[in-house]
Amino acid sequence: MQLGIMTRTFVRPSLEETLDAVKSYGLSCVQFSLSSAGIANLPDRIEPELSGRIRQALAVRDLSMAAISGTFNMIHPDPQERESGLRRLEVLAAACEWMGTSLITLCTGTRDPDNMWRRHPANDSPEAWRDLVVSMAEAVRLAELYGVTLGVEPEVSNVVDSAAKARRLLDELRSPRLKIIMDGANLFHTGELPHMREILTEAFDLLGEDIVLAHAKDLSQDGAAGQEAAGTGLLDYDHYLALLRRAGFTGGLILHSLSEAQVANSVQFLRNKLS
Repeated sequence: MQLGIMTRTFVRPSLEETLDAVKSYGLSCVQFSLSSAGIANLPDRIEPELSGRIRQALAVRDLSMAAISGTFNMIHPDPQERESGLRRLEVLAAACEWMGTSLITLCTGTRDPDNMWRRHPANDSPEAWRDLVVSMAEAVRLAELYGVTLGVEPEVSNVVDSAAKARRLLDELRSPRLKIIMDGANLFHTGELPHMREILTEAFDLLGEDIVLAHAKDLSQDGAAGQEAAGTGLLDYDHYLALLRRAGFTGGLILHSLSEAQVANSVQFLRNKLS
């Protein structure tokens, strides 16, 4: 596995200084956010010159772009918001080759109109699932058009809130362009922490062959996605990393949900666990 980090962890005046900060921790890959290059994460336009600058800045530092963030609310209650997200996703997909990546990370979304990471009771409705499938089918069409892969992760606040629902989505779309981002801290509904090992094992049994990226963060409670630095919470990292190895995963293991002050300790924690 290759240790990496989300570039938005570091706040610097320039793209190059941000990547220098990544490199200073001995990391080898990033999940890139276009905000680190001074534009919106999902913009209306990406200038070719900027795509080339990003690719060159990564190359000279021997960093790879394991993925680029393309999240938007795929089941927003306003259809125009969903259409806008898909339009801007196409802009991102068209630029991926020039930036040096083929993987876009997505959020399956929520019916909450204001916060795409907040659970809403209507997420469990048949209408929400229908809207997700419609949005994802169009996203898959764009992925096929531009030769990229889409990564989604089960997350308890979103419409795909379990490994079983993620498997259902993959089976319904039946596209090699749709894969899984695994985050062990995102899987636990209220009351499920005592069953952590069983839930993690089931997630990998259902999704292990489709994992293209893994996230490394932590959690201190169930019922919501974990938002803590790796190694500071309750996630059973020995089991999580063992399951990644058993699945044959050798890609990027991406740190996020941590402050810059926590990076050194979390990097060392993961290196110790991986060794």
